Amino acid sequence: MQQIQIDVAVVGAGTAGLGAYRAAKAQGASAILIEGGPYGTTCARVGCMPSKLLIAAAEAAHQFEKAPAFGIEVTQAPKINGRQVMDRVKRERDRFAGFVVEAVDGIPAEDKLRGYAKFIDANTLQVDEHTEIQAKRIVIATGSRPTYPAPWASLGDRLLVNDDVFEWDDLPESVAVFGPGVIGLELGQALHRLGVRVLMFGVGNQVGPLTDPSLLSYARKVYADEFYLDPDAKVEVMELEGEGDNQRVKLGYQDKQGDYVETHVDYVIAATGRRPNVDKLGLENIDIELDERGVPEADHFTLQTSVPHIFIAGDASNQIPLLHEAADQGRIAGDNAGRFPDIRAGLRRSPLAAVFSDPQIAMVGKTFKEVDGMYSKCNCYAVGEVSFEDQGRSRVMLKNKGLLHVYGEQGTGLFLGAEMIGPEAEHIGHLLAWAHQQKMTVAQMLDMPFYHPVIEEGLRTALRDLNAKLHLGPAMIEQCMECGPGA
Repeated sequence: MQQIQIDVAVVGAGTAGLGAYRAAKAQGASAILIEGGPYGTTCARVGCMPSKLLIAAAEAAHQFEKAPAFGIEVTQAPKINGRQVMDRVKRERDRFAGFVVEAVDGIPAEDKLRGYAKFIDANTLQVDEHTEIQAKRIVIATGSRPTYPAPWASLGDRLLVNDDVFEWDDLPESVAVFGPGVIGLELGQALHRLGVRVLMFGVGNQVGPLTDPSLLSYARKVYADEFYLDPDAKVEVMELEGEGDNQRVKLGYQDKQGDYVETHVDYVIAATGRRPNVDKLGLENIDIELDERGVPEADHFTLQTSVPHIFIAGDASNQIPLLHEAADQGRIAGDNAGRFPDIRAGLRRSPLAAVFSDPQIAMVGKTFKEVDGMYSKCNCYAVGEVSFEDQGRSRVMLKNKGLLHVYGEQGTGLFLGAEMIGPEAEHIGHLLAWAHQQKMTVAQMLDMPFYHPVIEEGLRTALRDLNAKLHLGPAMIEQCMECGPGA
């Protein structure tokens, strides 16, 4: 068996792993990157990029449905060519993944090792059956994988996760999506707009990542108005029927009126969450503190685990499974592994998340659940709001669906966070995240420029409402002329 001695071993070559490797090398440490699966990162291969390609196609098709409302006659329905849709998705997906592979190809061959690593002890990794690595420091960056209830495996190849969708050569006629979270909403709505019959089921009435009850209620209605969505479903039957190409999934469920319905779909898509890839790392061979899911506990700012020379980053850390977070965590973990034992706190940016559904969803800073948990006993926070249904620019573009809540601290006027469902939420979310990271007050945010007519004027309305409720500004005035018409 090959023997390697190294300063830093990075397990996993995704977004976090690549960042950790580069940061460790920048500190002058010798480092090796270990990967058993395909190169290309989750985002590029099966996550954010291919899903946005599918959404872009869906948006193009959806414009034909909206055209008559603008007075534009569409003489015939658009023909959606599923093969061409999926061909572009896969071509562009492969292009994005190719950029990552090229970056990996640029890493010296002696710094890369193919295979799956497992802890033998706190400083020893065995990679498959061919290599033993003695590492002074180790970064775990093994990512995550989709998870679903074990009995569903009986559906065979009629059960898919989001990774599988992007391997289709053509669009199916029908799917059932389980899990109206970020992945489920994006894929389900896109497939619906591309002519696929979609049934979406959830549990506990949760839709997306929202925690604000008013926004959750709004989200349930606005998505259910477009396609079948039951966020608290009672599915009683899910089984295979037929043989070969005629095989389909039989579903039996109570609809929202309480009536029992039976139907068939081509596929079941499980969008029921992801699981950190740490269960096969041999963590039982080291004395490391784990959380209730079996994931190593780590300091939020240093990514250091209870074993001082072991760090964890990215989706494997069970913190925030987003690409920009994985990149930041990888840099912090790799930097600390490289400079060990001189551990430094890294920059953790303000939380920012987006769902690219229509209307979009954005979450910034502290969620409503977090704010309410911290401040409700002292009654020392307020909520400003705006509806986009009557907001000027939103109505002009017929994108007037949505609700924005912004949260502020009584006394200081500090902006705490926001939740939003509405038009251009991805962009408004960025503005709010910058303000949150700069620890701005609501009054300071209101001093910033707002052009007219733009959707962001709705944000100003919500901030004015919040400022008034914090008793730091005048009460809102209906049809305020200096606000601009339809602001």
